Amino acid sequence: MPEQATSSSRPRVLSGMRPTGKLHLGNYMGALANWVKLQDQYECYFFIADLHALTTDYADTSQIASNSLEVALDFLGAGLDPERSTIFVQSQVTQHYELPLLLGMITPLGWLERVPSYKEMIDNLAHKDLTTYGFLGYPVLMASDILLYQPTFVPVGQDQQAHVELTREIARRFNTFYKLGEQEVLPEPKVLLTPSPKLPGTDGRKMSKSYGNTIQMTDPEPVVRQKLKTMVTDPARIRRTDKGEPDKCPVGDLHKVFSTPETLAKVYDGCRSAGIGCIECKSWAADALVQVLNPIQERRASFTTPQVEEILHAGNAKAAARAEQTMQEVRTAMRLTPGSFTSR
Repeated sequence: MPEQATSSSRPRVLSGMRPTGKLHLGNYMGALANWVKLQDQYECYFFIADLHALTTDYADTSQIASNSLEVALDFLGAGLDPERSTIFVQSQVTQHYELPLLLGMITPLGWLERVPSYKEMIDNLAHKDLTTYGFLGYPVLMASDILLYQPTFVPVGQDQQAHVELTREIARRFNTFYKLGEQEVLPEPKVLLTPSPKLPGTDGRKMSKSYGNTIQMTDPEPVVRQKLKTMVTDPARIRRTDKGEPDKCPVGDLHKVFSTPETLAKVYDGCRSAGIGCIECKSWAADALVQVLNPIQERRASFTTPQVEEILHAGNAKAAARAEQTMQEVRTAMRLTPGSFTSR
């Protein structure tokens, strides 16, 4: 029997992250730091999207389990609290296999082909064969992930709004075809826009594992400082005596996110007057990053593997119970329950 789902008077939010290995500062600032804050106001469901990893990495699944554990540790290190949030693994909640099949029956092909990230990912991952049913249909899987928990909000950055809008369209189409009396089975979730500051990688491009330019949440202080030493800066500062512009410098962007106002003022004054060199500026940025990473790494180290597995097991059970409530309504509305086959 599934665990009994508990209700909450707080609005529900849901979000997830693919397990591609240890998370980096871009993941932290773009999502995790916001998720931690949401725990105070919302009923939170956060999941490790291991089924989504299969959409692009189906040929080799050997690292998915270990990567999922690393992501769970990063979740906990960042400050997600299993007492206040349901943390679970997507593949361990069987309803995530059922609802995508049913929603896939009603989702027009054109809706999937117009998803902005579809062509973008095909271009960026040209070395992989993505001409699969699973990859084309991943937006339906994503919509199912959301709709299973009937959340009020989906916390996303501005660049992810299209996925939530597609989810709303799929829910609207389902509710047009199938109802429980006058009740809509799949409420349309709203976008909860969360801050997503510009966070460059060490080469100046967006921080991304695919670029190999990340600073990981688990990087020890010496590694952080070494990575910062090699980071690109304002191209106008060729010599130490050249004046620079922090607004055109990736290191300056890091200062804007992590440094104190006092340090930021020193950066602007020193860089624009050539009063400081890039090495000193990078050292100050490393100081700020270490201040953020140290408590995260200490929390992360406080959890053992058995403790994380226990947290995920409990989260899987709670998520399954909530997802089953939705599926019972979906099956009834679609007349797929046992009683639907008996004549009266």
